[in-house]
Amino acid sequence: MQVRKDSGDSEANPGAVIVWFRKDLRIADNPALRHAADSGRPVVCVYIHDETPGVRPMGAASLWWLDKSLKTLAQDLEKLGNRLVLRKGVAAELLDALIAETGAACVLWNRVYDKASMDRDAAIKAHLRDADIDCQSFNASLLNEPWTVQNGSGLPYKVFTPYWRAARAHLGDVTVEAAPKVLRCLDKATPSDKLSDWGLHPTKPDWSKGFDIWTPGEAGAKARLDAFLSGPIASYGEKRDIPSAPATSRLSPHLHFGEIGPRQVWLAARAAAEAGDIPIAEADKFLSEIGWREFNHSIQYHWPDLLTRNFKPEFDGFPWVKDLAALEAWTKGETGYPIVDAGMRELWTTGFMHNRVRMIVASFLIKHLMIDWREGEAWFWDTLVDADLANNVGNWQWTAGSGADAAPYFRIFNPISQGEKFDPQGAYVRRWVPELKTVPDDFIHKPWERPLHLSPAARRIYAKPIVDHAKARERALEAYHSL
Repeated sequence: MQVRKDSGDSEANPGAVIVWFRKDLRIADNPALRHAADSGRPVVCVYIHDETPGVRPMGAASLWWLDKSLKTLAQDLEKLGNRLVLRKGVAAELLDALIAETGAACVLWNRVYDKASMDRDAAIKAHLRDADIDCQSFNASLLNEPWTVQNGSGLPYKVFTPYWRAARAHLGDVTVEAAPKVLRCLDKATPSDKLSDWGLHPTKPDWSKGFDIWTPGEAGAKARLDAFLSGPIASYGEKRDIPSAPATSRLSPHLHFGEIGPRQVWLAARAAAEAGDIPIAEADKFLSEIGWREFNHSIQYHWPDLLTRNFKPEFDGFPWVKDLAALEAWTKGETGYPIVDAGMRELWTTGFMHNRVRMIVASFLIKHLMIDWREGEAWFWDTLVDADLANNVGNWQWTAGSGADAAPYFRIFNPISQGEKFDPQGAYVRRWVPELKTVPDDFIHKPWERPLHLSPAARRIYAKPIVDHAKARERALEAYHSL
């Protein structure tokens, strides 16, 4: 790593290196950290709880995760002889202050790809270089960066299948950065905020008690991947859509916070397949989900205003309905459709929802209730521990039909038949909607047809769903055809 000679660099005064952690809360396969370690210089590791205007603040569930992930990162850095410095405020101002405090001559970070963050980073990089501070950034969170995969016309792909075919061909040999064995620290401790003062963990009330199913941090991410590759992936294609089955990796929050990188996941899955430990077809199916993550980040980069605007402009005239009562019933899991309510209650309790159920509940909000997809995206942003901007917005727009590769755009999930197909014995519904536990299997997804089996608590919600499926479907199709 080269630092500008005009930055005051000399053997007597080498200058410290600042590593600015963001969505890369890990030691292994962290290019910025690896470059800092290889420099042989003192390394200042900082996480900034950024308040730069325009950068979207994290939701409550993500803040819960961040709290635990930063604790484990701090512990991991201490094992290398270093420490994590915490600062809260506007990133550019805090980096300037940290450079002044430490005499740093270089700032390193790993890139993020939403427009607000990229604009912030570009401004910081220009400012630091004008001040003769070396500044470098790296890729730690994607297999292919968004500008590297293009079609034959030099344009970004809008459809997943050709994108993923081209992306895989572009990969070449996938490698990871080895974790440093030691990180030289400044002789004088750099002041740091106390993590507890940030108030990331909820209190009064603490609604996160059901989040104890998670183990945030790099070790937790590795354990999650190892457990998935040692068992569930063998039947991934068959069982991944069954919400009651432990058949998915649940790596999404670890990937979002960068506790594990997609290169590590790719290499581990491919190695297991090549060794014959797992079927190659199952590995490819699983890795295609990593591909969807890549695709969503590419779309976000090339169409940066998708948080507020439809990818397909013709959807700007969609006749959304303002219905606060229906929206509240959806958020509480009280719609009268068991598979929808089970999903929303799982989300509230655990900060997570099975992917098949995410599609069902999103379709219900948009197409049964005719409520703007942006309302659902905002709720997921606040309640998901894996609330990734590119994935969250991309998936909501896909369900609405307004997004990339959203065909057929008029697909309307029937919450009854979806429940009967993917939760035929009602195991998922009974777990998250226990007031339906005595309803027979044949009626578990349409309990209003067997009201005598409903508990008093269930009758209030399930005597009659908040909207009739057939009528809602007809209304939605009319709206779509009007476009």
